[in-house]
Amino acid sequence: MRLDKFLKNSRIIKRRTVAKEACEQGRVEVNGKVAKPGLELKEGDLIKITFGNNVLNARVLALLENVRKDDAQDMYEIID
Repeated sequence: MRLDKFLKNSRIIKRRTVAKEACEQGRVEVNGKVAKPGLELKEGDLIKITFGNNVLNARVLALLENVRKDDAQDMYEIID
């Protein structure tokens, strides 16, 4: 699954266009490397997103195409 689509489906970022812009601005890293929006994610990948002064670290647990809002949190886990 594409990185921008994963960020939208998991509801880490609300809209796919915003996720794409964050990737293009270099604010998203996957496994320690700056990632483009079309990067194909795999289960177990580590995502680091910088929101201003805040940093979110998450591990990909599942790649689901159609996700209900209640199940979106099961797609990733937050890492401190």
